[in-house]
Amino acid sequence: MPIRIYDKTSAGRRFSSVNLNTEVTKFEPEKSLLRPKPKKGGRNHSGKTTMRGRGGGAKQRYRVIDFRRLDRDGIEATVVGIEYDPNRTAHIALLQYTDGVKRYILAPMGLQAGVKLISNGDAAVEPKVGNSMPLKFIPTGLSVHCVELTAGKGGQICRSAGMYARLSNREGKYATLVFPSGEQRMVSIECRATIGEVGNADQQNVRWGKAGRMRHLGRRPITRGVAKSHNAHPLGGGSGRSKGNRPPCSPTGVLAKGGRTRNARKASSKLIIRRRMSQRYGQVK
Repeated sequence: MPIRIYDKTSAGRRFSSVNLNTEVTKFEPEKSLLRPKPKKGGRNHSGKTTMRGRGGGAKQRYRVIDFRRLDRDGIEATVVGIEYDPNRTAHIALLQYTDGVKRYILAPMGLQAGVKLISNGDAAVEPKVGNSMPLKFIPTGLSVHCVELTAGKGGQICRSAGMYARLSNREGKYATLVFPSGEQRMVSIECRATIGEVGNADQQNVRWGKAGRMRHLGRRPITRGVAKSHNAHPLGGGSGRSKGNRPPCSPTGVLAKGGRTRNARKASSKLIIRRRMSQRYGQVK
């Protein structure tokens, strides 16, 4: 997918680029699959800020994505078109099943309008791009996305643009997945996944160029910790620009670069064979 770089006609254009979204073939969303999306500004039900730097942004409507595809087993669907989704980095595909039902799914790389797709819980489904099936029926070596961690719950990992996991092997009740980060994880063979890689991989190459484009996404400026007072941030206060001989962290003290935040006593920790690079070598001493 091409990235366009404009002439340097202004300071904002000088370092910015635009994704042309050439994969998109359908430009109006399906009204029956739209839901209102109210702005929360990073605040919880009590009105307290739980996520900094959120607020404003362009008005959006949520597209309901079918991450499970469980109730559509054995029913063939036709890809109506590929659409842009303002709520995620990946593109989405509108499917129309033979019984008239319409659903959105994440658009895998190479999917085109008019292609026939199907999801099923047995080995009768051809492992082609866009089809969904349990990991126990997917040939090893293939790339998958929208992978379930709990059977029947719906896809939870590998859902952003360009993401995928490689199915390396199966042993007993578990299949081993290798992620681009280097992490290796075991997942139950009963969990479902979709064949192929998520499309719109060039999204990571877009340079936003100016702060205004980030404000359209709902991102507000964030004040540096060392610029705050000592009662507002662990790195704040003091005479001069001093970090107090401690590593970068959030206002609550959570390490920002390489620190472990996962609970080691989590039940699923035993399913992680190898942690990603940042967790193995990026520890802050």
